Amino acid sequence: MRRLAGLIPREYSVPFDVWWFRLPRHADELGGIASIVPSFGPDEAMVALFRQDYFQIGYLTHKGQDARLRAEGVERFRERVRRLRPDFADRLGAIESFDDVQMLDVRLNRLRRWYRAGLLCIGDAAHAMSPAGGVGINLAIQDAVAAASLLAAPLRRGQVRRRDLASVQRRRQPPTLLVQAAQRRLHKILFSGTSAGRPAGVPRLLVFAARHLPRLRALPARMIAFGPLPEHAPPFARR
Repeated sequence: MRRLAGLIPREYSVPFDVWWFRLPRHADELGGIASIVPSFGPDEAMVALFRQDYFQIGYLTHKGQDARLRAEGVERFRERVRRLRPDFADRLGAIESFDDVQMLDVRLNRLRRWYRAGLLCIGDAAHAMSPAGGVGINLAIQDAVAAASLLAAPLRRGQVRRRDLASVQRRRQPPTLLVQAAQRRLHKILFSGTSAGRPAGVPRLLVFAARHLPRLRALPARMIAFGPLPEHAPPFARR
């Protein structure tokens, strides 16, 4: 629909793809074993996300490696996972074949203009996000809340003008710019080359602070959860 409407996104380079899969979660395992902070190896990283009855695992390595990884075979892939997270070694049999592994071609882009007469793009349609930080769904929901707040009255009148659609982009574009800039910076840190089990480009002091200072750890969590411009449901939606 974007292409048919003549809305062309600006594409940003992304240095990695993500292979998603699930691993079983034991009943006595709490959230501590999972973390959005990656485990690093040479030219690869892995995150483990806590779900209700399983772990959602993301394996990251350089873009364009899908065919090579699959050609190496599933046992070699299990070994890559085992090397990054030895504590998951007891459940890697859950990866029976590459049918259990889904590759995400990571894209990062943004429309220059989100609308034309009769059409408004929000969420991924307006700005495809990297999975870094897991903020794509947050921004999409915030876009929807802003659109509801700004367009409800014009929709009731039956007169949605271009400037009404433009007001949604004006409100939601600044946080999108900030988050995508942060993601591009994070990409450079994560995949400028990894060594010694930590990403190149990250100062040791920052790594120490992130691990040992609870208040500092809370700042990125709050930014991920609420974003730089939180939205709130309009009064008519709370009735």
